[in-house]
Amino acid sequence: MAAVRIGRSVVGPGMPVYVIGEIGLNHNGDVDIAKRLIDVAVESGAQAVKFQKRTPEIATPEHMREVPRETPWGTMTYLDYRHRVEFGEAEYLEIASYALRAGIDWFASPWDVPSVEFLDRLDVVAHKIASASVTDLVLLEAVAATGKPVILSTGMSTIDEIDRAVDVLGTDRLVLMHATSSYPMPAEEANLRMIGTLERRYPGVPVGYSGHERGLQISLAAVALGAVAVERHITLDRAMWGSDQAASLEPQGLEHLVRDIRVIGEAMGDGVKRVFPGEEAPRAKLRRVPA
Repeated sequence: MAAVRIGRSVVGPGMPVYVIGEIGLNHNGDVDIAKRLIDVAVESGAQAVKFQKRTPEIATPEHMREVPRETPWGTMTYLDYRHRVEFGEAEYLEIASYALRAGIDWFASPWDVPSVEFLDRLDVVAHKIASASVTDLVLLEAVAATGKPVILSTGMSTIDEIDRAVDVLGTDRLVLMHATSSYPMPAEEANLRMIGTLERRYPGVPVGYSGHERGLQISLAAVALGAVAVERHITLDRAMWGSDQAASLEPQGLEHLVRDIRVIGEAMGDGVKRVFPGEEAPRAKLRRVPA
């Protein structure tokens, strides 16, 4: 299986699992909250943080635009809400500078072609395709044309839809992420054996896991099954307002996730049977019949 360089890290077998803190819209349109979440990711040992970038007039479905939305800023249309929480160039330049100083990579999921162009001007290290965008072939073509590494989530998608997306994106700089787009995701919908299915279907393409569950167990099981990257939503407090907060990890949760991922990485070994140094004394003491 090939490896893909993303910013400061190499993603693939034998490398430390690439941990992405998905900030998404959990900043609620506040750059200071975004910076605090970057700090959380850095302190946990994650290698990257991810945002979402939309052009609201393009990315908001027509039937949703005028739907009323209750927000901390009052009742507004869904389109107005999208504008309220969207960062522009000034905010993203501030975020990019902050992440650079903090020593962590950042990128985003573009939801439309102008957002691809916007992010490319900021020289992000990669583009992330959200599960909702797997079938947006025009968007995928724009992302492929940038030549940047691409991380493709596969939630809410059929194998045929994933095949078409991979055909457009190519496999040279691609990382696939198994995902189930339930928020929060129940364990019975995790389907972690899809990690192996994706590895076999797309030889040479690194496969990770993007999780929306509560807790850590499923993400850790994904690593044990071979996921080379793990993405989880992060928040300062799950009680904060926002649709993704409940399925997010708070700071201590992310810290524990990264800690346990690193332990699993050390424990996986190479599959070659040997007598380890720690076994020599028990072997000498307890073996009654020498080999």
